[in-house]
Amino acid sequence: MKNFITIGAVFGALAVMIGAFGAHALKASLSAYELGVFSTGSNYHFYHAFALIAYGLMAKDRDVPAWPAYAFIFGIIVFSGSLYLLAVTHTPKLGMITPIGGLGFIAGWIGFALAARKKTITN
Repeated sequence: MKNFITIGAVFGALAVMIGAFGAHALKASLSAYELGVFSTGSNYHFYHAFALIAYGLMAKDRDVPAWPAYAFIFGIIVFSGSLYLLAVTHTPKLGMITPIGGLGFIAGWIGFALAARKKTITN
C-alpha cells in the first residue's frame, strides 16, 4: 500500500504542473468555458491524489483491498484526462467518456468507506 502513497504524491505533483500549465500557458488560447473545463479536471485530479495518499496511509494498518486505490487512479486518468484533452483539443465528444472516470471516483470513495470500517490490525 506504500506504493499508493507514492503514486498519490506523483499525481499531486502532476496536478500542480498541469494546473499551472493551464493557468499560465493556455490562458490566452482557451475560451473561458475551456479554462473552466480544464480547471475542473485539475481540481478533481488534486482531490483524488489526496484521496489516494489517504487511502494508502489508512491501508498501512489494515488488511484492505487495493481496488479502491486503483479506482481513484482510473478516475484521475479518465475523468481529469478527458477534461484536459477536451479543453485543449476543442473536442466536445471527449466529454462523453468523462462520466466513466467519475464512476471510478465514486467506486473509489465507496471502497474507501468500506475499507475504513475494517478493524485495525494489531501486532
